[in-house]
Amino acid sequence: MLARRRSVTLIGPLRYVPAPSRRHTWRQLVAEPTAARVRAAFLETADLAASVLARPEVARVWEAPSALRLLSVRGLAGHLVRGATTVEVYLDRPEPEGEPISAAEYYARALPENEDITTPIHTAIRERGEGQAAAGPERLAADAAAACARLRERLASEPTTRLMSVYKETVLRLDDYLRTRLVELTLHVDDLCVSIGVPTPELPVAARAAAIETLLEVARLRHGDLAVLRALARRERDPVDALRVM
Repeated sequence: MLARRRSVTLIGPLRYVPAPSRRHTWRQLVAEPTAARVRAAFLETADLAASVLARPEVARVWEAPSALRLLSVRGLAGHLVRGATTVEVYLDRPEPEGEPISAAEYYARALPENEDITTPIHTAIRERGEGQAAAGPERLAADAAAACARLRERLASEPTTRLMSVYKETVLRLDDYLRTRLVELTLHVDDLCVSIGVPTPELPVAARAAAIETLLEVARLRHGDLAVLRALARRERDPVDALRVM
C-alpha cells in the first residue's frame, strides 16, 4: 500500500507547514514560531539546564577542564546559567527605540568569524562565566532554578511587541532574543553533559528546531545560500566550512 503524501506549503525562508497530522514534527514547530511557543521552549530548556547543573557530577569536576578549550567546568556552568539570566538583565533595562534585528543577525554581528578563542571577546565571555559561578556549584544550581521560576512569571506578562537592548546596545524583539538563548542553552547543555561524562538529555523539539534554524540563518548571512547548499550537499566544494558559524 502506498503511503499517503502530505502536502507541504512554502511560506518563506525556512518556513514549512505540513498538512495536519497526529504528531508535531520539527517542521511544524519551526513553521509556527509564535511567541507562546518560543517562550515555552525557552522555559522548558532553561528548566532542563537547571536540572543538569544540579547533578552531583558537576560539583565533582568543578575545577576540571571542560569539553571547550580554555574553559573550566565551573566557567562553562556559569556561562550556561547566563544563557537564561541575561533575559532578566535586559528586561530590566528601559525599552529601547530603534529597528530590531533578527536572532541570526545578532550572532552575525556579535561573534567574529575568526575562531581564535584568545581574542578579547572570547576572553570576556569566559571571565563572565567564571564570575557567575564564583559562589560554587550548589549556589549556581539554586540560582538557575530560581531564575527559571521568575522568568516563567515575567515572560507571561510581556507583550509580543517588547523590544530589548542587549549586547552592545543591539535592539531585538524579546522573542528573537529568546531564540538566541535557545541556541546557547541547547549547545551548552550538551557541552556540560560531555564535560561531566553523562548522556545529554533529549532537548525539547521546539528548542532544537529554533537553534538549528537560527544557526542556519547565520550561515546564510555570512556565506550566502550557494555556499550553504554546497556545505550541505557538496562538501568537496565547501572551502569556507560554511555551516561552522561558532
